[in-house]
Amino acid sequence: MLKRIYQSLSIIGPGIMAIGYTIGTGSVTSMIVAGSQFGMQLLWVLFLSCVFSWVLMEAYGRYYLVTGETALYSFRKRLNYGGLIGVLIILGVVFGQWNALIGILGLSANAIFETLALFFPTLEGHAYWLVLLIAIVIIAVMYVILLKGDYSLFEKLLVSFVAMMGFSFLLSLLVVLPDPKEIVRGLAPSIPQVEGGKMMVAAFVGTTMASATFLSRPLFLQGKGWDRNNLRDQQRDAFWAALLVFLISGAIMAVAMGAFFRDGKVITRVLDMVSALEPVAGRLAIVIFISGTLAAGLSSVFPILMIAPLLVADFRNGKLDLKSRQFKILTAVASVLSLTVPIFGFNPVQAQIITQVFNVFVLPLVILGMMILINRRQVMGEQRAGWWLNAGMVSALTFACVISYNGVVVLLERL
Repeated sequence: MLKRIYQSLSIIGPGIMAIGYTIGTGSVTSMIVAGSQFGMQLLWVLFLSCVFSWVLMEAYGRYYLVTGETALYSFRKRLNYGGLIGVLIILGVVFGQWNALIGILGLSANAIFETLALFFPTLEGHAYWLVLLIAIVIIAVMYVILLKGDYSLFEKLLVSFVAMMGFSFLLSLLVVLPDPKEIVRGLAPSIPQVEGGKMMVAAFVGTTMASATFLSRPLFLQGKGWDRNNLRDQQRDAFWAALLVFLISGAIMAVAMGAFFRDGKVITRVLDMVSALEPVAGRLAIVIFISGTLAAGLSSVFPILMIAPLLVADFRNGKLDLKSRQFKILTAVASVLSLTVPIFGFNPVQAQIITQVFNVFVLPLVILGMMILINRRQVMGEQRAGWWLNAGMVSALTFACVISYNGVVVLLERL
């Protein structure tokens, strides 16, 4: 089954990078906490986020294939105050993504430690140092691969991680078997009127409609070697990427609902997210789910480590940069910062949810900039946005503005 999933995912090109940015341990954590506390009530938020992500991937991908120009380079070149806009976007996206990376590494290291502690209970007394050691090993290996690899290698690794992730979460879904009626009811818009409800909405959008996904898409299309002749390939790639994000994320939420929601269990540690599966399928279920969580984390570490040098190179010259000194230095800085949660011993679950909220703040600017460019006839010609694409982008912009405002309110309430 894993081999078949891998072969199916191999037909997806740069979209696999979008899945890597979108489904990390931040997404897994948000989906599990939401499913355990609110059931499938927030499925409609996930659905809309995936639909708008599809629209934006299509817009950014089409723009690059037609013009040959990447996103931030075009913003700087073609928009009024484009240089300032580009700098603000870089600062906002890098801040949000690096914060997410901090939570991802902490959650992944804790997941490995707590799984090992199940089989070797004597490890419990050495939690801090072992978690820190695991985190250091993970980030060191990732950094070395980044220095030695290229786009083709990164894509193959992400396909492997996503295949493992999809297999693990879908298998877990078969173990729990949630009520289909509750899943359908989740498509009706509503916001949980309890503490933490609004934050979960913002976290959902922050992890699913990640600005980094859209801004980096032209660069990964460039790395793939696609041009104007691949417009149809790009459309299919964007659709399948968005659909897989919805299916995998929805499966995670459904597993959490079936395992936790009815029993009123509260998630405070990484292992709490999977322990409810043990009575049904034994410790194997925990290993399966942790494998999916770890694959989700590792699939996000690669693209997030790259985001700062990619965006800076995009802004300066519109080229995919994977070998320069600038790339090595900025990825090294991100690697060191990622150790914050293990070093200070923060709760990785709560840290991961909060960091996802930060990702929504530059999203309206990212959407608006592309809306202007893709509608210019002198730039796009016959391929400029039509009625449907414009309707989707206006809807995405409205949705992003509402969620960004909600995110500001949520963070102010927590101060």
